Amino acid sequence: MEWQATITLFSIFIVLMAFSVPISFAIGIATMFTFMVIDMSFDQSIFIVAQQMASGLDSFTLLAIPFFILAGNIMNRGGIAMRLIEFAKILGGRLPGSLAHCNVLANMMFGAISGSAVASAAAVGGVMSPLQKKEGYDPAYSAAVNIASCPTGLLIPPSTTFIVYSLITGGTSIAALFLAGYLPGILMGLGLMTVAGIIAKKRGYAVAEKPTRQEMCEKTKAAILPLGLIIIIMGGIIGGIFTATEASAVAVVYTLFLALIWYREISVRDLPKIILESAVTTSIVLLMVGCSIGMSKAMAFSDIPFYISDALLAVSDNPIVILLVMNLALLIIGTFMDMTPALLIFTPIFLPVVQDLGMDPVHFGVMMTFNLCIGICTPPVGSALFIGCSVGKVAISKVLKPMLPFYAVLVGLLLAVTYIPELSLILPRFFLGYGG
Repeated sequence: MEWQATITLFSIFIVLMAFSVPISFAIGIATMFTFMVIDMSFDQSIFIVAQQMASGLDSFTLLAIPFFILAGNIMNRGGIAMRLIEFAKILGGRLPGSLAHCNVLANMMFGAISGSAVASAAAVGGVMSPLQKKEGYDPAYSAAVNIASCPTGLLIPPSTTFIVYSLITGGTSIAALFLAGYLPGILMGLGLMTVAGIIAKKRGYAVAEKPTRQEMCEKTKAAILPLGLIIIIMGGIIGGIFTATEASAVAVVYTLFLALIWYREISVRDLPKIILESAVTTSIVLLMVGCSIGMSKAMAFSDIPFYISDALLAVSDNPIVILLVMNLALLIIGTFMDMTPALLIFTPIFLPVVQDLGMDPVHFGVMMTFNLCIGICTPPVGSALFIGCSVGKVAISKVLKPMLPFYAVLVGLLLAVTYIPELSLILPRFFLGYGG
């Protein structure tokens, strides 16, 4: 019965995905049929799926997602991207291929503030691509830099990905996850900058002129307020002033103040459209969350996590081998599934396995997020890949070859994050005394 349920769940899900059924509906339909195979009636199956969706979404923690999405959309319209790009030019301007370094740094800063890789790729890439083309950069190289670096903001907090992971795992500390993402996210950015710099030096791309002291002061001053959001949010969470959910509401108020009053880049008349766009995005994310919670329940009923755990442990009892197999599986999954559903579906499957190996759930959350960050940059369904090629006006086929060295460094850093726990845990332990 358990194997029948396992085959039913994944086969129906894969078939529906192959026919381009929206992923939320594919998850919900596959879950419903799995409950029927477990020997429940059609009515009971629908009732359980609906009940799990409603109870799963009834969470104070999940309120952070719509608030962070709204804050990100306000920043996209509020002129913040351009101010961060100008500041990034100051930081990376004297390195070989300075505009490429600027692209990576701007994605790290803007992605961290907005919490969206796609928004970062569109906002930063839309500004940087014309500048790089004007300076003689190969458009495919420029697009590759933008695509590879835009997911850094999913690791550098605040990150809605870590909020979803915390919900799935039943309360892993969001503050610990946020802090754990800093070092891997920064290493990701530095690794990509190293590759971009080597390629730029070989191709002889220009180094920007040295900015004057006045320019440095002006552009740094302009970036202080946007970057202050990270300090306020993380300072408040670490200091115990507010929770991650309350921090998301603070982020909305702060970004509204910047965009509406301080910079005056948007008006009150723009707010209904921004709120509507945020509501649509939130609905998509939360529908996936709700349906995936139902799928998790079906997997628990069918003992699927235990069967997969036994299968992995049958391959080897060596933690190094098991984590390698797990990473390979997630890299393959990431090529055809977006980050949120992959996280929702496979965390309940893999988490019991790594916990049996003695791996900390915070460390695993960072490893899994880093892995799936690579997936959104890869064909055939990588959202960052499509957006990056669109704003860079480059065909996907032309950008894949320039992406190869960036994929290589990302996979290398993934292995470092996997096998060196302190890269993820040193900051939570230092600031929070985390001992999970």
